[in-house]
Amino acid sequence: MWFLYALVSALFLGIYDVLKKVSVNNNAVFPVLLVSTLSSALLFLPIFILSRNGYLIEGDLLFIPRADLQTHLFIFAKAVLVLTSWIFSFFALKHLPITVVSPIRATGPLWTLIGAILIFGEQLNITQWLGLIITLLFFYLFSTIGKLEGISLKNNRWFWFIILATLTGAASGLYDKYLMTNLDRMAVQSWFSVYQAMLMVPIVYLIWYPQRKKHGSFTFRWSIPMVGIMLVIADFAYFYALSNPEALISVISALRRGSVIIAFVFGALLFKEKNIKRKAIYLAGILTGILLLLLGSM
Repeated sequence: MWFLYALVSALFLGIYDVLKKVSVNNNAVFPVLLVSTLSSALLFLPIFILSRNGYLIEGDLLFIPRADLQTHLFIFAKAVLVLTSWIFSFFALKHLPITVVSPIRATGPLWTLIGAILIFGEQLNITQWLGLIITLLFFYLFSTIGKLEGISLKNNRWFWFIILATLTGAASGLYDKYLMTNLDRMAVQSWFSVYQAMLMVPIVYLIWYPQRKKHGSFTFRWSIPMVGIMLVIADFAYFYALSNPEALISVISALRRGSVIIAFVFGALLFKEKNIKRKAIYLAGILTGILLLLLGSM
């Protein structure tokens, strides 16, 4: 059943990607990140209170256990890694089409797969290998679309921002497998959300606020807190899937990148982006690969 939770995570991750694009369009990136991470952290406040006062106990789905210093350090490291990836991806999403950014971001499973094989010794069956190869092949073809839309892959810094976001995101995925093997998933998700918000406060006030006229003003939109809420739901399903001993991080990462489907559809309908027919063909290839991954997992 772990792959079904991975699909649920992909659904909400796709909605999250669209809301990000809506939030950062003609808006300051760092304050958007601050508000969205704060909304994520605040969702866990009542769960913290219920867990500390005995209304939620060990064994309950949402119970957050106490964590020692070493656990906090591991979770803080994840927060730094993910926030680095987010900063790069938010800036790239602001300046590039979502139907280009999302598929490039989706090449992350390639690096996750390599890491999973080298670090965790994961073994895939033939169907899973075939599905993964097909999925990654069409993800790569998607990444070449940028040339048709006047995006210079060599000289466009936003393209390299999304590459860096993808690599750090893949590293985070591998780290998640380690965390879910050794730490409580609710402790990881809750404190990870809190630490991200804490890290964004000095970034906003030391980097963006003094230079706000140069870097652009901030306009609050209701899509911004929804970014954090959608991510919490997506991550809850993701961590739940990953906590299963039989779960394969390489497969989960590929399935989560199915969120590109939602980003593609909304990019075509909402943002009126280009080369939709060619992108639709590549998207069909992605769907084929994901279907094979599902069949292999079952």
